[in-house]
Amino acid sequence: MEKEDLYTLRLMGIVSRAGDLSQRELANRLNISLGLVNTFIKRLVKKGYFKVSTMPSNRVKYFLTPDGLARKSKLTVEYLKYSVDSYKEIKNLLLKKYRDMEVDGVKSLLFYGAGEVAELAYLYLQLTNIQLAGIIDNKKIGKKFFRHMIKGLDSLDSLEWDLILLTSLENTDQYIIRLSEKGVEPERIALI
Repeated sequence: MEKEDLYTLRLMGIVSRAGDLSQRELANRLNISLGLVNTFIKRLVKKGYFKVSTMPSNRVKYFLTPDGLARKSKLTVEYLKYSVDSYKEIKNLLLKKYRDMEVDGVKSLLFYGAGEVAELAYLYLQLTNIQLAGIIDNKKIGKKFFRHMIKGLDSLDSLEWDLILLTSLENTDQYIIRLSEKGVEPERIALI
């Protein structure tokens, strides 16, 4: 799915729920520039997807037209297909990674990072003979991750594990540095 289509879908969704927001408020919700919101709105009005109505106090209200609703529906279907395809790619990537680990004799994993990627990694780990030894995430210490209590990096030595899987897609370089500083050999760190 094109990035522009994704922004268009998000903008249409916000407008269908709250069409009386200012362009500045729309920009904040979409986390894009005010100029880009203005460009999107002009384009959507020109294509007949939005209708603009002036309200008192120099405000405008945006409405989705029937063509806009149809376009939003089409973009939603495209987004769902894109999401399912991405999900399948992640599934295949994780299952291959786990098969390779099993071939290498890995019996237990330690996850580093407790976000959505870790949740998917945990889900597919259940299809293997590899056990989750624990999960490390300094920002979420003490919270639950499925049946595991999230621990901090200082707990590394108290856990028994064969390999650490970085289950965060952000800051991986920093995580590797932190692990190295804790004495973890590079061959005991795996990336998704």
